[in-house]
Amino acid sequence: MHICLMTSSLKPIHIIGGGLAGSEAAWQAARAGVPVILHEMRGVRGTEAHQTDGLAELVCSNSFRSDDSEQNAVGQIHWEMRAMGSLIMSTADAHQVPAGGALAVDREGFSTAVTSSITAHPLVHIVREELEDIPSIDWDNVIISTGPLTSSGLAAAIGRLTGERELAFFDAIAPIVYRDSIDMSKAWFQSRYDKAGPGGSGADYINCPLSREQYGAFIDAVLAGEKTGFKDWEGTPYFDGCLPIEVMAERGRETLRHGPLKPFGLTNPHFPPGEPGNKAYAVIQLRQDNALGTLYNMVGFQTKLKHAEQVRIFRSIPGLESADFARLGGLHRNTFLNSPRVLDPLLRLKADQRLRFAGQITGCEGYVESAAVGLIAGRLAAAERLGLAPVLPPVETAIGALLNHITGGHVETIDAGPPSFQPMNINFGLFPPIEDLLMSADGKKLRGPEKGVARKRLLTARAKAALRAWLSANHFANPIRSVDNI
Repeated sequence: MHICLMTSSLKPIHIIGGGLAGSEAAWQAARAGVPVILHEMRGVRGTEAHQTDGLAELVCSNSFRSDDSEQNAVGQIHWEMRAMGSLIMSTADAHQVPAGGALAVDREGFSTAVTSSITAHPLVHIVREELEDIPSIDWDNVIISTGPLTSSGLAAAIGRLTGERELAFFDAIAPIVYRDSIDMSKAWFQSRYDKAGPGGSGADYINCPLSREQYGAFIDAVLAGEKTGFKDWEGTPYFDGCLPIEVMAERGRETLRHGPLKPFGLTNPHFPPGEPGNKAYAVIQLRQDNALGTLYNMVGFQTKLKHAEQVRIFRSIPGLESADFARLGGLHRNTFLNSPRVLDPLLRLKADQRLRFAGQITGCEGYVESAAVGLIAGRLAAAERLGLAPVLPPVETAIGALLNHITGGHVETIDAGPPSFQPMNINFGLFPPIEDLLMSADGKKLRGPEKGVARKRLLTARAKAALRAWLSANHFANPIRSVDNI
């Protein structure tokens, strides 16, 4: 099907929440010719984590993660979003900062540009207000993309409507350091394995080394440091993809060294090759956070340590003894639906199908995943407004695989406890298997690392072919790019 641009005489779609998912949904619907009213609470009331009232503000990392669309599922979802004219991806590309093999952005420039694009679109009207209840029946086509920080009133109303107990987990924010306060006589620039990424040179991270003794002392300090209390959130589970460093340390003293502090692929140039110190026992990496290169965030250093403890402990790290922090870490609550139970395949609430959900509140995790679900939600809502029957992306695509997991691919455990559905990043485990194609040129089954590389490349090649075919057949919600160019 092909959706032509329409006039604004159409009844508008209401989108609640101007984060990554809401902004992308608004953009996609408006580009299809359907008017949009975007309701954003910030500007009237803030949240525990946001610092501005800009649309699509990045509250945690500034990284969209790997941009490798041949061997990484995240890079593949980047590719698919670009192919479908994603505002979030085009803006990220325009505001990228060096980050090795990852796509990272200047967070302020990125949010400002998204806000400008949405504000300038003639079919989008932004209303700054807090909505504390389910919209009235007059709003017949609604996308709720309020994210992990949904206001308590609206979250309670959604809970009453679904009849399901809301799930929640804690999310922690990493600190940001001023670049000129880092001692480069102890730290150095290098990407892991010298890998260059979009806008990068292969030397895109600042690395601060720890010896075995320093690492042990750091772990002791993190474990003993005073933390923010849970208060009324006690018992809420964490999401494993965004654990605070102290929680990782509690799981074992070597956990951090094999996680965000892994030293692999890094060589300290302050020591000659072969000498002690040339290879650190653990490494703290900092990634550029703005285009000017004046701010660097501590990669993987989400924390619930109290602010004074953060300053004390992090200044014990070689190179950060005089660190000046532009922002310290923090803790906030994320809430999400038990989507496989309460949403249909078109992301509509089974209990009230005029309500569609998008972004992290659906149980996807990550910036690009949230935006991708928003992209599809916007197109679904636009197709519905235009009286067209939407066709979902094939499950072989990254976006299709993610949607399938959210709305039905998850298998519930059978017990008396809470539902087992948890937030999920895009990963190759969500794609349909492709094992029967993993054969060498002589017809033998591939094994070991060769099999792993071949499997990833086959999965992404199949995903690209499936998306091209889907776009060619459907032109779903007015794709902005020609299929011939993707």
